[in-house]
Amino acid sequence: MPRLGDPAPNFTAETTQGPINFPADYAGKWVILFSHPADFTPVCTSEFMTFASMQEEFRAYNTELVGLSIDGLFSHIAWLRSIKEKMTFRDMKDIDVTFPLIDDVSMNVSTKYGMVMPGEATTQAVRAVFVIDPEGIVRTILYYPLALGRNFNELLRVVKGLQTIGSPANRPSFHQPRPMALRAREQMVLKMASSASSGTSAPRNSANSRLTKPFA
Repeated sequence: MPRLGDPAPNFTAETTQGPINFPADYAGKWVILFSHPADFTPVCTSEFMTFASMQEEFRAYNTELVGLSIDGLFSHIAWLRSIKEKMTFRDMKDIDVTFPLIDDVSMNVSTKYGMVMPGEATTQAVRAVFVIDPEGIVRTILYYPLALGRNFNELLRVVKGLQTIGSPANRPSFHQPRPMALRAREQMVLKMASSASSGTSAPRNSANSRLTKPFA
């Protein structure tokens, strides 16, 4: 299985959107490759509806979605059709999942990416997430157990953070407005850090002396 900083393992596979050659087909784009345990299950259904409803938000950051489970293509197609025609989750309904969902009955891809954890299950993938950059390098790896759904605002925050020079701890999701005072404090700290790295010191003033708490 890959580690952070490794090239994403390459593979070809059949998906609900046709064959793909990964990661070559996504050169120049960020990709979230994620696995789920099984089609037609409640948590997985809620996740796919959420991901599909946020697809354009991810695309705004040049990020594509690719899903996977150890199910066959016909199961995938039937499940996605049922999501569109029958499923409602919170305020989401009539959701059309248009990103590729990989047929991995052979377990070829899930094995390459270490998505099967014997302590959880031997024939199902855990909820793995791989964020891969435009050069095909693995930048983030997240694992969730079978029963725990993912936080999709956090995944969007990860993508946005990776596309900047740095992202402070506990930085709010971009769905949450950040107060002007908080933004000013972040900019001040970044300016101080930049001055320190260039060998100059930022002038001390009352605002700097009061900056004793870490920013969110």
